[in-house]
This record gives sequence, C-alpha cells and structure tokens, in this order.
Amino acid sequence: MDRAAHWDRVYASKEDLDVSWFEPEPSVSLALLEAAGLKASSRIIDIGGGNSRLVDALLARDVAAISVLDVSSAAIERVRARLGDIGTRVNWIVGDVAADLDVPAVDLWHDRAVFHFLTEPDDRAGYLRNLERAVVPGGSAVIATFAVDGPARCSGLPVVRYSPETLAVTLGPRFRRVESVAHVHHTPWGATQSFQYSRFNRLA
Repeated sequence: MDRAAHWDRVYASKEDLDVSWFEPEPSVSLALLEAAGLKASSRIIDIGGGNSRLVDALLARDVAAISVLDVSSAAIERVRARLGDIGTRVNWIVGDVAADLDVPAVDLWHDRAVFHFLTEPDDRAGYLRNLERAVVPGGSAVIATFAVDGPARCSGLPVVRYSPETLAVTLGPRFRRVESVAHVHHTPWGATQSFQYSRFNRLA
C-alpha cells in the first residue's frame, strides 16, 4: 500500500469532524508528556501529527524545538495553513516513519495512533529504528494505540491492537514502560474507541 497516497486522499476529502481520530484537546497526551518532563526547552517530535491540536498546545507552552512528522503532505499543509505565521516555529517533516529517515534527536517522542497501522514486521522494524535513533538516552516516548478491545480497522485499513504489555515487548529492551493509561475516545459523531497510552523511558 502507498501510505502517502492513502492519507493524502483522506486529508483532501475529509474535514476534521469527518475523521474518527479528531480530538479538540489532546489532554491525555499532554498529561503523559508533562509527566515525562515536558518543558519549554524540550525537543519533541509528534509522529503522524496530521491536523492534531497537540502542536497548538506545545506552541502555547513556548516549547522551542517542535518537529511534526506525517506521511501526508496534505495533512502538513492543512495544519500549516491553520497555524499561520506561528507555524514557522515548527520543523515540518513529510516522511514515512517506517522508512529510513533523518530524524532529529529528541527528548520526547509522541505518537497517537500511527504505530497500530504498521501491520507488517518490516514496517514496525523501520519505526523502531527511527525511535531508537531519535530518542536520546534518558528521554521518553509516549505511544498510543488501539487497545485489545478497540477497533480492528480504521480509515479503511487494518490495525494491530496492543495491550500495554504487548506494546512494551514489541518496543524491546531499550525502552522501559513507566505507566499506561486506558482511554475511551469519543469520535466526533459519538462512537467510542478504546485506546491504551503508554509512556516509556529510553535506556542508555
């Protein structure tokens, strides 16, 4: 599957309230990032940032080094247009997180609902290589996926559902799980989706 083409079609044809993952306030993500030590001097990357409002919240907190990565150029252009001049403070990256990328070194890695779309072992391995390259020892990763009782498909694609324990095993020994949060996401049209959010420390 051509991931970029798929997500470009989604973002070109649907508004925010037409997609199941939209949330006006990324409260769970922010709480876990703050628990991981988020501050103005933090270097952070948001994986699959799309048109998420997390970047808005980070800019409002005067975080100086923000990168947003998405496979869809249409998604990046939409959020850049929404932010206007303040968006020039963000490092925008169009790329596939499962591919070989030149990712910046970061203290904090955030991914809400990208990893569970990687159903092929090679794609997961590529993601993990980028994760290990990017997050400095002592840094943190916050990764949210559909929980074991969550949807089996999203946006027309199959997903892999995780428990906190199976996600920790998948990430491997260089990341230690610190905490996990079960979260029920309410879609814009009132359906519910079961997520698990897990926070990991990058070991030396």
